[in-house]
Amino acid sequence: MKISIFGLGYVGTVSCGCLAHAGHEIFGVDPIRTKVQLINTGQSPVIEADIGEIIAATVKAGRLRATEDQRQAIRETDLSFVCVGTPSQINGNLDVTYVRRVCEQIGAALKNKPSRHTIVIRSTVLPGTIHGVVIPVLEEFSGKKAGLDFGVCNNPEFLREGSAVRDFNFPPKIVIGELDRASGDMLSTLYADLDAPLIRTDLRTSEMVKYIDNCWHALKIGFANEIGNLCKSLSIDSHRAMEIFCQDKKLNISPAYLLPGFAFGGSCLPKDIRALAYKAKLHDLQLPILCSILPSNELQVMKGLELIMEKGHKRIGVLGFSFKAGTDDLRESPMIEIIERLIGKGYDLRIYDKNVHVASLVGANRDFILNHIPHISKLMVENIDAVLSHAETIVIGTNDPDFQSVPQHLSNDQCVVDFVRITEHRSENSRYNGICW
Repeated sequence: MKISIFGLGYVGTVSCGCLAHAGHEIFGVDPIRTKVQLINTGQSPVIEADIGEIIAATVKAGRLRATEDQRQAIRETDLSFVCVGTPSQINGNLDVTYVRRVCEQIGAALKNKPSRHTIVIRSTVLPGTIHGVVIPVLEEFSGKKAGLDFGVCNNPEFLREGSAVRDFNFPPKIVIGELDRASGDMLSTLYADLDAPLIRTDLRTSEMVKYIDNCWHALKIGFANEIGNLCKSLSIDSHRAMEIFCQDKKLNISPAYLLPGFAFGGSCLPKDIRALAYKAKLHDLQLPILCSILPSNELQVMKGLELIMEKGHKRIGVLGFSFKAGTDDLRESPMIEIIERLIGKGYDLRIYDKNVHVASLVGANRDFILNHIPHISKLMVENIDAVLSHAETIVIGTNDPDFQSVPQHLSNDQCVVDFVRITEHRSENSRYNGICW
C-alpha cells in the first residue's frame, strides 16, 4: 500500500519505519526540514531501539522517503496517518492545533484528487474530536463528504518508548474506529500479518480506549507505589507481596471487577480499605489513591439515588438488595443505603430479593433484618410481580437472571433504573436508564 504519515515525531517515525519494513511504500511528511532531511539520508529523527537501522534499510531499499510537500504526499498515496502532537493546554484541555492544521492541509489536497483517500487519526485525541474537529475541517477544505468521497478512521497506538518497534510488531491489540466500512477494511489489511486481537468499533469508542489504557497504567503505578510505601513502613518486602498479588490472573490481573456499574459493598472490601487506611495513618503515611476509594464509592451511591429521584415518581420498586446476586449478605450493601435514603425522603417502596426473603426466615441475616432494619423487612414482598404492580420506577439492584426480562415488560407509565446492566437486549428508550451506560 502507498501510505503518507503526517508528523515525524516519535509515533510517526516509528510508524514510518515499521510500515516500510513490512513492505509498504511510505511518505513521511513534516514541515520541519531537518526531520525530512534526516529521514531522506537514512537517519532517524528520534532515539529509539532498532528504529535507526530500520529507517536506514528501508530508505536504501526505496520504500521510505520524506517530504515537506503535503499535496504530493496525498496525491501519491491512498491512505494517510495523522501522527502529530496533541499537547496539554494550561487548563489541562487537549491542544488540537496541529491536528486541525494537518487536516486543513489534507483537505485542501483532497479537493482536486479524483480517487478516494482514507485519513487515519493516530494522534491521541479526546472522544468527539474526530466528529467535532477532524471531519468538519476535512469536509470544509476539500468540499467533499466524509464516508462517501473520503474515508475516516481512528487507530490509537500503544507504543512504549524504549520498546516501540517491538510493540508495533507485537501489539497487545489493534483498535480501528471507523466512520465507514470500506475505510476500516482498507486499514485492517495493514495489520493482517500481526498476531494480535483486531477490534473494529465506532470512532468515539476507539478515541476513548487510549485514555482508558493510559489512565489504568497510571493508576497501577500509583497503586503499586502506595502499597510499596505502606509495605516499607511495615517492614514487608513490597516486591515479593506484589509478585504474589500478580500471580492471580483470575481476579487481580484480569477483567474481573472492571465493568462499570453500581457501588461495591459486602463484608470485606469496605472494612479492609478502612483498616488499611487507618494503619497508614498510624505510620504517618498519605495514601491518596487508596483513601479515595470509599469516597468514590459513596459518590456512585449518590449518583444512583439521584437517577431514581429525577424520574419524579413516588412509588419505587427494588429488585435485588443484597450486596450482590446469589447471596443473602446485606452487610454494607449499597442497595440498603439507597432504600433507607428513599424511605427517609418519603418514597413508597416495595422490595424483593429471593435470597434475602429466605434469609429473613432461616438465614444468618435473620437478626440483622429483623432487629437492625425492621422498617425495610416490612417492605419485602413475595415475588417480582408484586414489585411491578406497585412501582412506577423499578430499580434493578443485582444481576439475578430472574430480572433479565423486566425491561421488556414495562407498562407505558413505568421506567427502569438499572444498576447492573441486567441485559444487553433492553429497549432503547427514555424508560430505560443505566447508571453508567
